[in-house]
Amino acid sequence: MLTEYALVPDIFDSTCYSNPDLCGIYLQSLKEPLLQEALVRDLRSGEWGAYISRNLQNLHIKTKEIYTKLSIQNRLRPFNPSLNSAPATYHDWCLESLASHQVESLTGIITSSSLINSFQNDSAVASIEQLSAAPWWQNRSPSMRLCRNTSNYLVSLKLILGHANSFMFIDPHLDPSQRRYKDFNQLLQSIQRTVCTPQIEIHRVCYVGSGPARQIISNTDWEQAFRSSLPSSLFSAKISVEIFIWDDFHDRYLITDIVGISMPNGFDTSNNPRDITTWTRLGRKERDDIQREFDPSSNRHTLRHRFKLI
Repeated sequence: MLTEYALVPDIFDSTCYSNPDLCGIYLQSLKEPLLQEALVRDLRSGEWGAYISRNLQNLHIKTKEIYTKLSIQNRLRPFNPSLNSAPATYHDWCLESLASHQVESLTGIITSSSLINSFQNDSAVASIEQLSAAPWWQNRSPSMRLCRNTSNYLVSLKLILGHANSFMFIDPHLDPSQRRYKDFNQLLQSIQRTVCTPQIEIHRVCYVGSGPARQIISNTDWEQAFRSSLPSSLFSAKISVEIFIWDDFHDRYLITDIVGISMPNGFDTSNNPRDITTWTRLGRKERDDIQREFDPSSNRHTLRHRFKLI
């Protein structure tokens, strides 16, 4: 649900375009896709970002805006050095990008028209002036179809689980003590961090069943259901999870600081390979609206109970 790009610094240098006046136009067209649907690989453990920051006075005026927003919105993903030598030229930065792509696949590498001829045989590299012709750019989509199993969930959410700083798992029936949610803890375990502890919330309703069979479960029983389902590895990883029990809601989402996803079937899984679901990436406004909707200070729903697991 997220793309990841390497940006060769020459795209911020107007002298590297076929016409210097085009630099601002193409950067403006690139800005929203980066800030809505992507991460940018911060090559060599942050050296890419440091290079951009040091050279702002020599780069196009829009560079500062884009770089600042990528930083503030947690869209720079540090990546270990892939070549032995630090880049000294734009060409070197493209080589570093390609080397990192060999270690872990990128969606694509974006460079300038002045450099593209040196890498025209590398399908992962595209000129910002011809970006619309790159198959990996054309194939971008706000939705995806996937099988309802944990392995597909983990692959599709890999970048999000590995990089986001806040998570809201919103599913009215989410109960890890039930068989159809038995693998949900694998998603939580994939959020482990070595530097910071992400904020993790789980939101569900206070009842089970529907219609005449609806039964409200006590707060004590909900705490027991969640605590008894946690593997010891979560405790050792010091993952902090807060549970919110609401009166009622229907829709299912994953809301994070970098992306929001509508999930019609929530986080339950199926052993039937024919069970397919469609996930859709939300716009920034919709993501923020849902986050506010599930804020305890909101009047949208009635909060019955909240508690921390760890």
